[in-house]
Amino acid sequence: MNADTLRAAGRWPLVGQLKGDPLARGRAAQSQASRELRPRTSQATSVVDSICPYCAVGCGQKVYVKGEKVVQIEGDPHSPISRGRLCPKGAASEGYVNSPLREYKAKYRRPHGLGWEELDLETASDMIADRVIEARRETWEDVDGEGRPLNRTRGIAFLGGATLDSEENYLIKKLFTAAGAVQIENQARI
Repeated sequence: MNADTLRAAGRWPLVGQLKGDPLARGRAAQSQASRELRPRTSQATSVVDSICPYCAVGCGQKVYVKGEKVVQIEGDPHSPISRGRLCPKGAASEGYVNSPLREYKAKYRRPHGLGWEELDLETASDMIADRVIEARRETWEDVDGEGRPLNRTRGIAFLGGATLDSEENYLIKKLFTAAGAVQIENQARI
């Protein structure tokens, strides 16, 4: 805008300062474009609490969703761990969620296979469940050599991640103990 346009519109910054914003920190310093800006979170229809997936710290996140699409991810100010702060990776996790390069299929290479094939996630999950059940059945130990009860398998194990919270670790421990596994560990303790 040139000076004549500003004068005609009555938007000289000095005039705005004299009309009630003497330090030019409010409306006098704003352009029309900045006055029309709205936060990305204002369009969200729901907010979901989450935990950042990147490292062992477990920072709290607020995930803003509109129409089944993540529109923004910010730090959770109520998190006792991060108190609203996120590292650069956590702050950029919305880009990861909405990336056109995001994988929605599992990569699988068959035994002695030369290449990878894509499987839908349900098929991959079913294959994992079948293999856990088979390994448990094949390696189940009812009793030891002296007839004492064991009721265990050493054919399956679990290594948890450090971003799991206490409740998730508790449930995982219960699940794998009920399945008879004795090798249950968490990365945070290693």
